[in-house]
Amino acid sequence: QVQLVESGGGLVQPGGSLTLSCAASGSIFMLNAMGWYRQAPGKQRELVARVTSGGATEYGDSVKGRFTISRGDAKNTVYLQMNILEPEDTAVYYCNFLGYYSTSTVPKMIDSWGQGTQVTVSS
Repeated sequence: QVQLVESGGGLVQPGGSLTLSCAASGSIFMLNAMGWYRQAPGKQRELVARVTSGGATEYGDSVKGRFTISRGDAKNTVYLQMNILEPEDTAVYYCNFLGYYSTSTVPKMIDSWGQGTQVTVSS
């Protein structure tokens, strides 16, 4: 089906920056959108940012103006540049792929998630 490999999480001081990367691979037939979601302890998973195959972007209200999502030159790769990080940004960040994968018959829709990468913002 579709596998996602995430990288780039870690510990950063408030006001610092981090870049997350996510690469999708497998029997990808078509990508509709890729993005990042996050989940902090005791909270629901929320949208951070996503980009469609056409290049349209969407951001969560709390990260607008600080985070930027972009698609890489490599097909099915996205990056999340996170600037001016705040302690409230501390969470597990999950990459998401929405699209279709190839089968022996017709392509099937898939909503695939990565395993998550921890981002901790603390002094």
